[in-house]
Amino acid sequence: MDQPQKLEATFSTLVISIASSAIVSLGIEKNPQTNQFEKNLDLAQYSIDLLIMLRDKTRNNLSESERNYIDAIIQDLQLKFVQAK
Repeated sequence: MDQPQKLEATFSTLVISIASSAIVSLGIEKNPQTNQFEKNLDLAQYSIDLLIMLRDKTRNNLSESERNYIDAIIQDLQLKFVQAK
């Protein structure tokens, strides 16, 4: 019997988890709980703000690839936010 894969807590999984919440709140993906497209720009902005705060609070503790990763995700979400308005 296969054992379930152990989930690993990493910086990138935290970032993608918050970003996924923003994507759902922007109405780009369906809410997995309701299977409906739901737009909540306040919640989307909150998720983006969380990512910005995370980036700022971890500024000198990230590798270059982690810094580039979170910067790219924030930029992408900010663009999608403007388009969703």
